[in-house]
Amino acid sequence: MTRAYFGTDGIRGKANSWPITPEVALKLGMAAGIVFRRGKHQHRVVIGKDTRLSGYMIENALVAGFTAVGVDAYVLGPMPTPGVAMLTQSLRADLGVMISASHNPFYDNGIKFFGPDGFKLSDAVELEIERLLETDLASQLAGSEGLGRATRIEGMRDRYMEFAKRTMPRGISLEGMRIVIDCAHGAAYKVAPDVLWELGAEVFPMGVEPNGFNINRDCGSTSPQALCDKVHEVRADIGIALDGDADRVIIVDENSKIIDGDQLMAAIAQSWKQDERLSAPGIVATVMSNLGLERFLQGEGLHLARTKVGDRYVVEHMRAHGYNVGGEQSGHIVMSDFATTGDGLVAALQLLACVKRMNKPVSQVCKRFEPVPQILKNVRYAGGKPLEHKKVQEAIKAGEEKLGENGRLVIRASGTEPLIRVMGEADNRDTLVSVIDDIVGAVEKASV
Repeated sequence: MTRAYFGTDGIRGKANSWPITPEVALKLGMAAGIVFRRGKHQHRVVIGKDTRLSGYMIENALVAGFTAVGVDAYVLGPMPTPGVAMLTQSLRADLGVMISASHNPFYDNGIKFFGPDGFKLSDAVELEIERLLETDLASQLAGSEGLGRATRIEGMRDRYMEFAKRTMPRGISLEGMRIVIDCAHGAAYKVAPDVLWELGAEVFPMGVEPNGFNINRDCGSTSPQALCDKVHEVRADIGIALDGDADRVIIVDENSKIIDGDQLMAAIAQSWKQDERLSAPGIVATVMSNLGLERFLQGEGLHLARTKVGDRYVVEHMRAHGYNVGGEQSGHIVMSDFATTGDGLVAALQLLACVKRMNKPVSQVCKRFEPVPQILKNVRYAGGKPLEHKKVQEAIKAGEEKLGENGRLVIRASGTEPLIRVMGEADNRDTLVSVIDDIVGAVEKASV
């Protein structure tokens, strides 16, 4: 069955346009509630969201759908994605839902699910939900006496904050550190600055005034320039940028230089190896991670296992093969000792622990390897399947031959936007530029 609704990270699109409409959300709540019926107990779902205006609309439609099939809905309000995953387990819910389009602009929104174990759903379960979406669910609605209840529960942010603080090693305080935290006007706008302050840091918050429209706008992990400027202005030791739902993080060092997820994974992997905390001799990352990371890990006697793009595929591989550290170059860092999904705040805290232990500047702690020149270009398309075009395939083949064993290409369609992502890396940058330009040109012509 072809996936019609779900992408690499749930269902996503422009708010109030298919598939992010109240009608789809209503039926999605019904379908998901039916799929997760297990036994005769009173079923429950935990629902969190970020700060987008459309979150109210989607939240209410989902609540209606879940309660219509007899599932009690516990509504959290703005909450980081990892907080929803954690609370799904903690509250013994049958299902968790996060309403967010992550790093996308405010006019997009999305819906992603967590199972009762706090992990994102498998492809098979998502396909089963999609199958039900295309059927008449009237016969499976609850009777009048069996409808679910909806409850908005308070105090859940505090529970997530305490969880995050407990991930810091004992005896380590952030006293004396000047930290700028950019919350992207998103889901962590209250919890992240408070956690850092309670751990002892002097905190300079940014992106903490959401109005429904400004999430990720010129801020957060995808637009870190404002953070760089602020770090320089206040002479901070570190800058931390989260995205709209706070499941990813980008770091800025004391020199206002941006540090991506690959360097974070390298620093954490090296530290955890020294502390004998790695559950397997390596980490898991995606095909987008830099070749320099792979070479660094090899020098440390560690293996880099690669998966296709999407943090849930990273997590699936970690679970299947016993790894406890993984992530993406974009800043999704997963540490299964603490969480079931990427957690930007917890990843930042682990890095801060490394900084305090080593007593060195962030720039030194996070410079674990020299990245191989890497170029990523996005080509927007209106429809069709540009990657199947003959000229595009020919350009890709020619590029692979030109790079040979000294580089690699990853060309894929985005799972969340109508984009073709053209990524390549090679020791020779000039050759790489030529190869990428040729492929991008072919994709653009095929997209007309």
